Amino acid sequence: MTRVIHTGDTHIGYQQYHAPERRADFLDAFRQVVSDAVDDDVGAVVHAGDLFHDRRPTLTDIMGTLDVLKDLDAAGIPFLAVVGNHEAKRDAQWLDLYERLGLATRLGEEPTVVGDTAFYGLDFVPRSKRDDLDYEFAPHDADHAALVTHGLFQPFDHGDWDAAEVLAESSVHFDAMLLGDNHKPGKQEIDGQWVTYCGSTERASASEREDRGYNIVTFDETTHITRRGLDTREFVFVDVELAESEGVERVRSKVGQHDLEGAVVVVSIDGDGDPIAPASVEEYALEAGALVARVTDHRELSADERETTVSFADPDDAVTERVRELGLSGAARDIDETVRASKVADANVADTVEDRIRELLEEDPDSLAGSGEGDDAETADHAATTEADGGEADSPNGQSETAPAASADGGDGEDQSSMEEFL
Repeated sequence: MTRVIHTGDTHIGYQQYHAPERRADFLDAFRQVVSDAVDDDVGAVVHAGDLFHDRRPTLTDIMGTLDVLKDLDAAGIPFLAVVGNHEAKRDAQWLDLYERLGLATRLGEEPTVVGDTAFYGLDFVPRSKRDDLDYEFAPHDADHAALVTHGLFQPFDHGDWDAAEVLAESSVHFDAMLLGDNHKPGKQEIDGQWVTYCGSTERASASEREDRGYNIVTFDETTHITRRGLDTREFVFVDVELAESEGVERVRSKVGQHDLEGAVVVVSIDGDGDPIAPASVEEYALEAGALVARVTDHRELSADERETTVSFADPDDAVTERVRELGLSGAARDIDETVRASKVADANVADTVEDRIRELLEEDPDSLAGSGEGDDAETADHAATTEADGGEADSPNGQSETAPAASADGGDGEDQSSMEEFL
């Protein structure tokens, strides 16, 4: 029997709402996971990607993570991990540094055996490159096997990568796929093989209302997956439906019913009541001890904006959803991931995109041609700038800075977008 903690999407270094306390919260959540692992003497901590929120973490984030991994190493518990989309670099990864220090193992096509279970890894792969994957893994002689990877998989919501196909085409039979990227936990069984998300360890978006936590996975005669919660910073969600003639006093009354000390307060207003000045409600919450307060009055949205954005908790959620609908080429989606999902610094965006476009055109001159489906770039830019429910521009995947979705004109030759137009 082998029992491990399956965690991921720790997003260390994310200074959510520009609050230093929130930056510390993300590291503290990871520290809790490791503390639980030591107390329970599990076989390993398995991390399914996005250890860091940014591919350029600060020295403080790097050293803080180092200290936590040292505690795990001192207890003799291995840290097995893959690279997620937020932290991915084109050359060596931060995970490689920790491996060089003897504090981590970067999982890959060769098995890493813990107890009677072989663990394999597949780093995040952009959609444009998935058709080239062969899912060839080295054989093992353990009793069980698990694949750890990062991405949005079907049959879960918003999945664009088929877990059933991965399992069917893999050269190794896996008892389970341990996934990261989707911050919402869940599990599905596919032909006797478990596919599970552990969820994120901290709320990276106002849409993530469920408690945070991680999975405990036991490989025995059958595979058991249970969930354990984490003691993270309190988020207070206040949804107010104003009746006619009701106004700010009603909102303040609803907010005041909660203990706000040290909490992140997210207020959503709807209904037919009087106009509200969000700043006055936020000030009220802060005076009551809230760390952060964000107020959204949905009634200020136009009818068209309501139809397209009401289901999103943050502006970047709207961008992510709109990109899925645009029918962009694989190369255009790759550029969108390079710029927006990786949170490239503003000063480096143009150079980063230009370098990536050159690479794509060298590989395939027609790679930027659109698929002929969906809307045009103007619609994508509109989606990128649409305001939605939350004040912070972060999404269920922890993205925190909104940039326009990449796109290109269809056709070939003279009709294809130039690099200057693309930038």
